[in-house]
Amino acid sequence: MTGISKLYCGTVEPSDPLRYGRHTARLPSHLLQFSADKKPVVVWNVGRRCNLRCVHCYSHSRDVDYSGELSTAEAGKLVDDLAAFGVPVILFSGGEPLLRPDILDLIARARERNVRAVLSTNGTLIDDALAAKLRRADLSYVGVSLDGLRETNDRFRGIPGAFDRALAGIRACRRGGIKVGLRFTVNRRNVGDIDGIFDLIAEEDIPRVCFYHLVYAGRGSNLAHEDLSHAETRRVLDLLMDRTRAFHDAGSPVECLTVDNHCDGPYVYLRLLREDPTRAAKALELLTMNGGNSSGSGIGCVSWDGTVHPDQFWRRHALGNVRQRPFSEIWTDPDNELLARLRDRKRHLGGRCAACRWLPVCNGNFRVRAEAVTGDVWACDPACYLTDEEIAP
Repeated sequence: MTGISKLYCGTVEPSDPLRYGRHTARLPSHLLQFSADKKPVVVWNVGRRCNLRCVHCYSHSRDVDYSGELSTAEAGKLVDDLAAFGVPVILFSGGEPLLRPDILDLIARARERNVRAVLSTNGTLIDDALAAKLRRADLSYVGVSLDGLRETNDRFRGIPGAFDRALAGIRACRRGGIKVGLRFTVNRRNVGDIDGIFDLIAEEDIPRVCFYHLVYAGRGSNLAHEDLSHAETRRVLDLLMDRTRAFHDAGSPVECLTVDNHCDGPYVYLRLLREDPTRAAKALELLTMNGGNSSGSGIGCVSWDGTVHPDQFWRRHALGNVRQRPFSEIWTDPDNELLARLRDRKRHLGGRCAACRWLPVCNGNFRVRAEAVTGDVWACDPACYLTDEEIAP
């Protein structure tokens, strides 16, 4: 996760996480990425069913009943273990998590145990009544997926009217006093809508937006040929910096982040180096604290059937199942070879990554894409768009 507003616009200083000792339990949510102990944020796919048919869905979800999902008792036991282990955030995801009947109870249980609860949703099921219930459950944040403006989003989501219903859900969250933001997965089908998404943010007074790079997993594997070229990705990053800066200069400090491509950090730094070397030095310090991709260390995933994965996209690799062992035991198993290598990956990466000067702040980028394209977990991520000159020591 790369904070465009944090790095480029200076909304966070290196002294901010240092003030809390970079300790997960003490850091505010907006500084968690700079923790030193890297307790994992856990993405929990609480159910597989979804009322939409998104073309990039990593879980191949459909609007059907699925068997084998964790029961309420098993789910409660998982929440308790995650809380005792010191997990700072549970991100309730799916499928569509609001289709799970006990979702409000699970959110409330997490909050009662002082774990931040975040909801990743398509937003189409949220009305004022549900927003009020989410507020009473003390939900920390709602991320609503919009992958373009009306026509683009509805094609992407596979259901006519999905945009309008999601926007209604966003407005219900705003009226209900719940912090809400947008989630946008960038690809060639929707890249032309990015400017319009920023306009929508201004019109609707939405405080946060996350732009996700495409990951070749699930149905998203079928879109790999529609991923942006390296040149197109660079233009998108420049656009995000320009639009975010304009918001901040106008007195509307929108939080803008990019997700799932960690060479964004060096790219932001290199632009800052040309424009504001003092700010660039602070950004580099923050990037070093962040440490780049943290699949298998700073982020993990529990699937609907209790299977634990290094992240929510990497379903080819099962680390264990919470029905047999608690997440805390699976995550700290010293004999799990994949986890051990992910946490010491700099010794295993090959190709350009091995000699890249940005390895300390990128950590080899996204292993899922590397494996999907090359079959080699330790090969270079094909979505790295930095030039040979930019990565040279």
